[in-house]
Amino acid sequence: MATTQLEKPNGGGPGDFAMRTLRAMPRAWNRFWRLVALYMPKRLYARSLIIVIAPMILLQSVVAFVFMERHWQTVTQRLSQATIADIAAIIDMMETYPHDADYANIIRIAQDRMQLKVDLLPPDPLPAPGPKPFFSILDTALSSEITRQINRPFWIDTVGNSNVVEVRVQLEGKVLRVFVRRSQAYASNTHIFLIWMVGTSLVLLMIAVPFLRNQIRPILTLAEAAESFGKGRPMPRDFRPRGAEEVRRAGFAFIQMRERIERQIEQRTAMLTGVSHDLRTILTRFKLQLALAGGKAETKAALNQDIDDMQSMLEGYLAFARGESAEDAGRFDLETYFQKLGEEAQLRGCKLTTTLTGDPTVHVRPNAFARLLSNVIGNAFRYAKAVEVHANHGHGSLTVTIDDNGPGIAPDKREEVFKPFLRLDEARNLDASGTGLGLSIARDIARSHGGDISLEDSPLGGLRAVIKVPA
Repeated sequence: MATTQLEKPNGGGPGDFAMRTLRAMPRAWNRFWRLVALYMPKRLYARSLIIVIAPMILLQSVVAFVFMERHWQTVTQRLSQATIADIAAIIDMMETYPHDADYANIIRIAQDRMQLKVDLLPPDPLPAPGPKPFFSILDTALSSEITRQINRPFWIDTVGNSNVVEVRVQLEGKVLRVFVRRSQAYASNTHIFLIWMVGTSLVLLMIAVPFLRNQIRPILTLAEAAESFGKGRPMPRDFRPRGAEEVRRAGFAFIQMRERIERQIEQRTAMLTGVSHDLRTILTRFKLQLALAGGKAETKAALNQDIDDMQSMLEGYLAFARGESAEDAGRFDLETYFQKLGEEAQLRGCKLTTTLTGDPTVHVRPNAFARLLSNVIGNAFRYAKAVEVHANHGHGSLTVTIDDNGPGIAPDKREEVFKPFLRLDEARNLDASGTGLGLSIARDIARSHGGDISLEDSPLGGLRAVIKVPA
């Protein structure tokens, strides 16, 4: 028996649509929160204020809406209903007792008992309807009640005099004009509720804003201390853990971490200084023995060169381990440094072009920063004939761009050249001693300032080094 298999249409059934909808919901939710994060304030103080203010505004908006919708509208409806009922009673009396020609008694009763000022006008056409106010709750209530209770042509004016409402009703052979105090037909004391609501909110904000500021200040102080330590600058003298218990714990943890790092650096520097001193003594002894020993001058010159290379390598190792971290921050003049670079370029026979944008004085560790620039620009001098250096200082940061027309470095090797002691055949991270520490020391100094170094393709055809540090 042959069977046929029915294929589903491409669109799928209701179940497939539901599954696609469920899968799309997390993506839509994530897009929504990314959009919210894009427009949200970035600082903690502003976000904390929003956390306090947003629920307050939402709560008051809901309360105000419920009050306006339920209480205000209900009270206004009932007041208008009572007022129109009085006017309907006046019309009934005028039609029930027509023997009173001028209706003096009815007018007197309306004035004394109902607080309504009643006039009789000639049977002229009613005025054209006027513009309604923005909040037309009173107009709506009066119109609906006149239509329901009186059901005759009418005209009302709630805009002309703010304290009085005028109502005109077309009767047989006359027009009844009634002046009603607004307070009789309208809940006029609603603004007191709004004033109390807004006033209490302002009082709460006046209390919340200083409290939030005092709670956030210790966090900002901790962030500044951590940033200063990351840039190699001394920590503020008045820094001490303050604020809530969690902030105090974070402050004490930061102080302990800083002390451990400083002790580790001091121990490493002390150890390498001792090793350097011992090795210098041995190298000095080697030099003395070579000076006293006989032999060919060529052999002695080669050995002396090896000893000098070992001395230079030893100094490079020590400088890399020390990282110039003990130096205090100070002022560094880029214009003066560029003048010295020009002299060095002339000695090397290299074409140098320097440009400077912004303030020439930066706040860094001068000796360490000079070594950073010397290591990077020295590599450019060593491997290129034309070098361009551009410094841009502004908005709290310094960017130094070094371009050259040298052989460059392959993209897959540009991150490796920053590794200590790495030596490539065509590498450009070789310092004068050949230890492979030039760019390693440069990046270490840049990161100790809170910045970094990156390598890119240069418009000149060689390598571009970009140094970015806060300054």
